[in-house]
Amino acid sequence: MPENTLIERVIIDRVRPEIDAGRFPIKRTVGEKVKVRADILTDGHDALSGLLLFRHERSARWRAAHLQGFANDKWKASFKVTELGRYVYTVCAWLDRFKSWRRDLVKRLGAGQDVAVDLLTGAALVEEALTRATDPNRTWLADCAHALRSNQSPENRARLALNPALLARMERCLPDRAQMTFYPKTLAVVVDPMKARFSAWYEMFPRSCSPTPGVHGTFSDCEARLPYIADMGFDVLYLPPIHPIGITHRKGRNNSPVCEPGDPGSPWAIGAADGGHTAVHPELGTLDDFRRFVGRARSHGLDIAMDLAFQCSPDHPYVREHPEWFRQRPDGSIQYAENPPKKYEDIYPLHFECAERRALMDELKRVVLFWVEQGIRIFRVDNPHTKPFTFWEWLIGEVKRSHPEVIFLAEAFTRPKVMYRLAKLGFSQSYTYFAWRNAAWEIKKYFTELSQTEVAEFFRPNLWPNTPDILTEHLQAGGPAAFVGRLILAATLGANYGIYGPAFELCEDRPRSPGSEEYLNSEKFEFGSWDLDSPGSLKDLIARVNRIRRENPALHGDRSLRFHPVDNEQLICYSKHTPDFSNVILTVVNLDPHHTHSGWLDLPLPELGLDTEPFQVHDLLSEARYQWYSPRNFIELNPQVMPAHIFRVRKKIRTEHDFDYFM
Repeated sequence: MPENTLIERVIIDRVRPEIDAGRFPIKRTVGEKVKVRADILTDGHDALSGLLLFRHERSARWRAAHLQGFANDKWKASFKVTELGRYVYTVCAWLDRFKSWRRDLVKRLGAGQDVAVDLLTGAALVEEALTRATDPNRTWLADCAHALRSNQSPENRARLALNPALLARMERCLPDRAQMTFYPKTLAVVVDPMKARFSAWYEMFPRSCSPTPGVHGTFSDCEARLPYIADMGFDVLYLPPIHPIGITHRKGRNNSPVCEPGDPGSPWAIGAADGGHTAVHPELGTLDDFRRFVGRARSHGLDIAMDLAFQCSPDHPYVREHPEWFRQRPDGSIQYAENPPKKYEDIYPLHFECAERRALMDELKRVVLFWVEQGIRIFRVDNPHTKPFTFWEWLIGEVKRSHPEVIFLAEAFTRPKVMYRLAKLGFSQSYTYFAWRNAAWEIKKYFTELSQTEVAEFFRPNLWPNTPDILTEHLQAGGPAAFVGRLILAATLGANYGIYGPAFELCEDRPRSPGSEEYLNSEKFEFGSWDLDSPGSLKDLIARVNRIRRENPALHGDRSLRFHPVDNEQLICYSKHTPDFSNVILTVVNLDPHHTHSGWLDLPLPELGLDTEPFQVHDLLSEARYQWYSPRNFIELNPQVMPAHIFRVRKKIRTEHDFDYFM
């Protein structure tokens, strides 16, 4: 070993949370805590101290929280994020000579040994700390050091040495940086607005909002629809693309390659003579009309989420002005989108590997910032997995640097690792496989992964039982009970969820063909016509479920999700709770929309903040209340009446007047 080699005695390892060796940040929303854990150890018997260091990236000053040991060589601390943007954090530790001395003094006193010399050692340690102390701490410590060297009895001096106030003041005298061991990486956390963690989305085609069937809707018609959506309790209204739609190769009804006169085409075939990604469809209105609509929506408690679909129709101005942004075929034509054997001749993908990719990326950034200027703060991104990862990391980083309040939802129904990569590199929320998870075992497995593993640090699920592209077999065959069950699962399993309406609340279940998940007469290719006052509508139930979500903080996050045993696989039971257990929600759902099922629940009462005393479960859907006396309880659910319970668990409280009540 070379003579000048530093002897490293403090080891810092396995700092958590840390994503991919610190390559990516974790995610939080304003007001949440970042709980940090680390393994910190040393050789021998010296005591250790350590700090969790953190700061907002705009601040040059580090703040600190003392690490606390809680198990063999395991340490923890936390900090709260209070501003949007990006925080950074790391860990440092050192050999704490004063804590080692104090610990050994306790042992010597307990053994009845003479500690006169040890007290002088302690005085020297306090005197050494004076050089790092600040007023008035310095004066207090100087007096203490003097007292430790005084002629007072050893008992009095020992009592002073073990005074907790002395330990606390010595902890403020941090050692020189050279004596500290620092974790070699600085980790990051992206802080988003609360709506990134807790939101209820409603998807609606603006062109289908006209009161006259077959007539193109306008932004004014959309304004008239706002009270209906707000009354159901949604806080995000997502619109498919609102831009001009191309004429060339326009698709007809039910995705027909033949377009009849009057067919409006797919909104995702963006661009025409009227403009491209920064224009609005002239039949919807003007840009001023759109800005007015955004403002009116906000007055109803709704944020408008805009579709960000980076693709073009053959008529898009980009095709004429920047043909180099598209892939050329050998015959000189531009390559249209396809997923063989499917062909999408009405859409040209952008070519991110072209020689002019820098100009292309700058233009797409300009598009996003243009809509931010119009008041949009939420973007649902169409098929992000078909564009380069590096592009999204750059774009989202650039936008959030100046607008940290912007939220991006990744619509990527693709392979798990691809979905996770998109979340890691910046997407605030992500679509999931929820629509296709129907059996109890697969729901438990999937949502345990999302809520109780490292995935929860970077992947925020947004659960959709249906979309314009997805009408699952379960919804096709299950009748209204299937829609109710999936609604309650989505709204309680996930803090973020959404529905495509009015198809969902009106229980639209007709597929284009047997075995297809496409809707018959899909709004993607024609105007929709909906009877919003249909007696079979689920709108009142949806409003009740959304009110339950708002009123119960346990449902505002996903990390506390836990599943509980039921002796019937057609029933699923799970809970969520606030950190202090002041709000505990227990949900039970019958997964079979056709038959009544019953079973026995086994509840881990301590995990619900309960003891063995009787407790009350209050069904927030029916207002029924039940008193349960043990962890094991019977449930029966008829899906034709209501396929679920959403219980608020209420503890038994005994007052000083010997009067019991539940809260």
